[in-house]
Amino acid sequence: MLSTLLEPIYHGCRETADRPIIGITTNAGGEDFSLRQRYCEQISRAGGVPVLLPPPELTACDRLDSSTAETLLSQLSLLDGIVFSGGADHNPLWTGEEPWTDTLTLNEIRDRHELPLCRLAYNRHIPILGICRGMQTLAVALGGHVLQDIARPEHSQQTPKTETSHSVALAADSILRRLYGADNILVNSFHHQAVDRCGEKFRVTATAPDGTVEAMESTEHRQIMGVQWHPEQLADSGLPIFRWLTDEARLFRKAKSLHRTMVTIDSHCDTPMLFPQGVDFLTRDPRILYDLHKMDEGMIDAVQMVCYLPQNPTPEHPKAYADDIFDKIETICRRSDGAVALAKSPRDIIRNKHLGVRSIVLGIENGIALEHSLDNISHFKKRGVTYITLCHNGDNDICDSARTTETHGGLSAFGKEVVREMNRQGIIVDLSHAHERSFYDALDLSSLPIVCSHSNCRALCDHPRNLTDTQMRALAAKGGVMQLTLYHGFLGEGKVSIDDFLRHLLHAIDIMDIDHVGIGTDFDGDGGVPGLSDASELIHVTERLISLGFSDTDIAKIWGGNWMRVMEENGV
Repeated sequence: MLSTLLEPIYHGCRETADRPIIGITTNAGGEDFSLRQRYCEQISRAGGVPVLLPPPELTACDRLDSSTAETLLSQLSLLDGIVFSGGADHNPLWTGEEPWTDTLTLNEIRDRHELPLCRLAYNRHIPILGICRGMQTLAVALGGHVLQDIARPEHSQQTPKTETSHSVALAADSILRRLYGADNILVNSFHHQAVDRCGEKFRVTATAPDGTVEAMESTEHRQIMGVQWHPEQLADSGLPIFRWLTDEARLFRKAKSLHRTMVTIDSHCDTPMLFPQGVDFLTRDPRILYDLHKMDEGMIDAVQMVCYLPQNPTPEHPKAYADDIFDKIETICRRSDGAVALAKSPRDIIRNKHLGVRSIVLGIENGIALEHSLDNISHFKKRGVTYITLCHNGDNDICDSARTTETHGGLSAFGKEVVREMNRQGIIVDLSHAHERSFYDALDLSSLPIVCSHSNCRALCDHPRNLTDTQMRALAAKGGVMQLTLYHGFLGEGKVSIDDFLRHLLHAIDIMDIDHVGIGTDFDGDGGVPGLSDASELIHVTERLISLGFSDTDIAKIWGGNWMRVMEENGV
């Protein structure tokens, strides 16, 4: 009898297994945690699975001990989206202000939980909706400011919570305007405080007739919205906001699932160039775009860290300079307590992923590191170098660069020997930065597929560092791979963003087919655009590809499959 009753439930669970998990922060006080049931009802109606996030025992909200951080991260690891709910005021002391009046109703337990939780959720790119106090949480936690008392009674209505009391004007290019298809909507208000400065991370997207800020949205291509009213109380008219959150959470859930199952490789970053500044890859270091924390948050399995050698001025001892960089990377791996390891082959990358370890793969940007000696190719192979970019911004003894002074007319005689020896040793030939003549010389000479580790499409941005459609077709015909990059000057003129990067990626796929493209960010070498500003944001590429209808298989090819194929074919 019981099995008969439960079978429809089990069947329903199987059908809704992919519904996103939405966490909701709760009120705290006395012996109970509490939450208005309408939050859960609206999330369920919108297609999500609501779970409550009661505050654990915490220390100060402006710093976290390791145990507290672990607790919060454990909460967030379960979630695909989060709602910071309404409730008591924030203590002004957290932002260095004294209370203005005695009208504040404070809840220190919530503050100590939600402010660090908000910062951690932001770092992990979890879709966020802040409601009333929750919108103020976003501001306090992420660089904005809350007015302690707006002293306007119309923003604290006495009518039932399910009724609307005033209108708000919606910004023309806002998510809210798209959701509601109107310039103005009616809302309910239960607040005596309001955000008066959003900070750099947000912009105002709704205002009351008296100018009070009623909504804000991310300026960074992130899925974050705050509203000052209570959409959970407004039934059908509040539902679009919850549907937006669950839709974004569902996309984030899918992207995370893909990153867990596929291998993700970024083929080019210049972080080692900043080692002399004392940067620390193993901490959250704001001076670099790649560190272990950002790599974890972006769910990137492997990054090709290159030793960049400038053409002018050239280091006095290029080989020793490169060796010193690689020594430092090996030291990072040893100090990481097993969190990151050197990978010298695709097999190493895959093994590290199975072990939950991030991989650093070595590369050299500028063949001057060889010091005009073929023997040094063998030396760097033993060190684990997987590719060498033949030149940088200037001709060298190997080839002419994209900024050529026409030294050789393409590959030099020594350069041809270098290409043959790299083929023999199992180091990939990288033609980013090379002149077209050098590109075709190497492509014709190489017996193995070559790559362009960080280049874009000249048809979309006429820069000599970018590849023509003809070059791209030739590269694909020989089995090579072009890794699209985030350097703004190779994406277009003026202000560029993630949308311009995707435009180049889609063009490359159209010209070369899906089997010959990938991603090489050039982070810490001036790479980075709004929406993809550091390694933590790279999961946004996956979300966009899912939204564009790419299959799981094709996304896996873009994110590492194609690159590893070329590694294997080169004997790396």
